Amino acid sequence: MRRTSGTYISTTVRKESVRAFLPHPLPPDPELSLSPADNELLQEVNRNLGKLDGVIPSLNIPLLTYMYVRKEAVLSSQIEGTQSSLSDLLLHENEQKPGVPLDDVLEVSRYVSAMDWGLERIRGGFPLSSRLIREIHEILLSKGRGSTSSPGEYRRSQNWIGGSRPGNARYVPPPWEQVEPCMSDLEKFIHDIPQKTPSLIKAALAHVQFETIHPFLDGNGRIGRLLITLILCSEEVLLEPVLYLSLFFKQNREQYYTLLNQVRTDGDWEAWLRFYLEGVNDTSVEAVRAAIEIQALFQKNHDRLSAERRTSGSSVRVHEYLKQRPIVSISDVSDNTGLAFQTALTTLERLRVLGIVEEITGKQRNRLYTYSAYVNLLNEGAEPL
Repeated sequence: MRRTSGTYISTTVRKESVRAFLPHPLPPDPELSLSPADNELLQEVNRNLGKLDGVIPSLNIPLLTYMYVRKEAVLSSQIEGTQSSLSDLLLHENEQKPGVPLDDVLEVSRYVSAMDWGLERIRGGFPLSSRLIREIHEILLSKGRGSTSSPGEYRRSQNWIGGSRPGNARYVPPPWEQVEPCMSDLEKFIHDIPQKTPSLIKAALAHVQFETIHPFLDGNGRIGRLLITLILCSEEVLLEPVLYLSLFFKQNREQYYTLLNQVRTDGDWEAWLRFYLEGVNDTSVEAVRAAIEIQALFQKNHDRLSAERRTSGSSVRVHEYLKQRPIVSISDVSDNTGLAFQTALTTLERLRVLGIVEEITGKQRNRLYTYSAYVNLLNEGAEPL
């Protein structure tokens, strides 16, 4: 039996007659048909996610979460066209001027705030719901680009994807009157109504459904990818948001968009699910590798600094702070470690001589130092497109 994932509705937009797509409620009907290879991949994904959750407690969880959330924010925003790197975001958070347009960095910074808010609400017992999605959207679009696109409100006009007008668009989402009932159906599916869906598969299906509904005037792609993280964390598939899945979506961007569309045109949920599971698998393996390498780097430098006879105390203290803030100023280090300004400067210069940090301004005043090996590990794959 051939599956369809929705129906087309004729509507008029800007005096043009177009066919808007109205998705059927989830889960798919007929139900998903997974091959033996698909089920084997699903088991491998669960094993590798278990390894990821297993390696996290041995590390500094708040620190790793802090950095991995920022990496996901950078990558998800890059898919939408921003040019901000992780280093640019860290410079901005250190109240320094980034090397790209400020709007790009602010966009990424708001994504971090939106994710933090969503996770905080879920951990506080608030359900993952239409209301929470709107709250997150309001934070995401609170300032700068997108701030005039009704932050926190579902759209009340027709939008489209691709093309210069609705008539030549690549895809036209449901009419705005259908957004509220579509999102209500999606919320029910997330809450296992009418039936329970395994969490990994639920996140995959919910992401496509959200992108298909395209409920907001702007920010749909970023909210849709964030929804994956929120579902996996709320259902405790992940204990912490350390899966930067947007790395895989960015590296396979054309296939990502093609498969999203293929669900709408052909009802091919299985091809999308296979792609998504490959992404979760690859990214979880990558996240474990990065975490282990970061821990090894920290330990090596800690041991090296501890062996310093005269400066070990201040050097170790500064190194601990650099784990939290890998791009710092002298005054920043002084304020947050309790070291006098001159001691902070002397210590940073000692770390520079040892090759642990680099000075990146070339100035005599207002210098900035970066824990370059750490930033390079975090930045893998996060370079702008």
